[in-house]
Amino acid sequence: MEFAFSDEQNMIRESAEGFLADVSDSPAVRAAMGSATGYDPALWQRLCGEMGWPAIHIPEQYGGLGLGFVELAILLEQMGRRLLCSPFFASACLATPALLLAGNETQKARWLPALADGSLTASLAYMAGPGAGVEAVAVSARPEGAGFVLDGRLSQVVDGHTAGLLIVAARTPGSQGAEGISLFALETGQLAIGRRLRSTLDQTRKLAEVELQQLYVGADALLGEFGQAGALLQQVLQLACAALAAEQVGGAQQSLDLTLAYCAERQQFGRAIASFQAIKHRAADMMLQLECARSAAYYAACVAQEALDAEGDAQVAAELPLAAATAKASCSEAFFHCAAEAIQLHGGVGFTWEYDPHLYFKRARASEALFGAPSWHRERIATALLGDAT
Repeated sequence: MEFAFSDEQNMIRESAEGFLADVSDSPAVRAAMGSATGYDPALWQRLCGEMGWPAIHIPEQYGGLGLGFVELAILLEQMGRRLLCSPFFASACLATPALLLAGNETQKARWLPALADGSLTASLAYMAGPGAGVEAVAVSARPEGAGFVLDGRLSQVVDGHTAGLLIVAARTPGSQGAEGISLFALETGQLAIGRRLRSTLDQTRKLAEVELQQLYVGADALLGEFGQAGALLQQVLQLACAALAAEQVGGAQQSLDLTLAYCAERQQFGRAIASFQAIKHRAADMMLQLECARSAAYYAACVAQEALDAEGDAQVAAELPLAAATAKASCSEAFFHCAAEAIQLHGGVGFTWEYDPHLYFKRARASEALFGAPSWHRERIATALLGDAT
């Protein structure tokens, strides 16, 4: 694999870095996270029309730019660095892969162009309670007439309160694990779907609760074959982990940058505290964890692109679960470590509302649990490796 950015990728990174530094500074983040939608609609339109970011990895035949997962990861790192409040992650990293992997040509042509131009936002709804992975799917789905009836409650739906399209995972009654799972594309404006914004630790990423009460949907809402989407959902979640890992790297980088800037200005005993050896050691440890996490994140992004290009090649696709799990575990811990150290090294002001480290600390803790905690992913890595050994 080639881990050096191309000229085009460097241009994407520099463009995103400069743009987000202007439009997603601390006042903008605080204004957006306090709003009902959780983001600035005008800024979202700029991201879509001026920058074209939601279209970055959507194929050209559906109105996208046709770039890859590494380019997506580059954007996500810069978004995580600036705590960008937008429905980008939910639409581009959750719903779009689900449609690309599970949708038929009619469904892709119906929804992907709208996701590419930003006129439609979407999300993935699969968790019905505590847990992670496909095991957390508990909403029931049963055939009825020409369609299906969905029943149950979904939690922790990223930006689910504003999404115009929800990709809902449901299972046939009595099934377990990856068996019996189906994916449905539900247009929220045309169906009786209950949605409620949840109060969460991280105000920069909104989570919603979605309720489906004996909801009847037509056959055209089904993505793929009924009861056969378990493996597809697993791959979507693995891609989501790889995407979130890249975002976490950005958050860890900014936590380090904020800390270094503060330590260079803070005076104690007549000199900047950045000159103290103990401070240098702690900053060096932050940098070490950050760089290890960055390597894991971009390795996972490369593997994700290979898996998407493989078009069903089992040998290539088999690398994705391990790479995504490694990246998610490593980047979750690195981000939380850097965010916690940022608060400590800011001293008494570190957790005050006026300073930003607490925002990164809350995002780090919340994203650590999203799609599975590090211990959950390590257990799956160990299970896979032990299985290969036997």
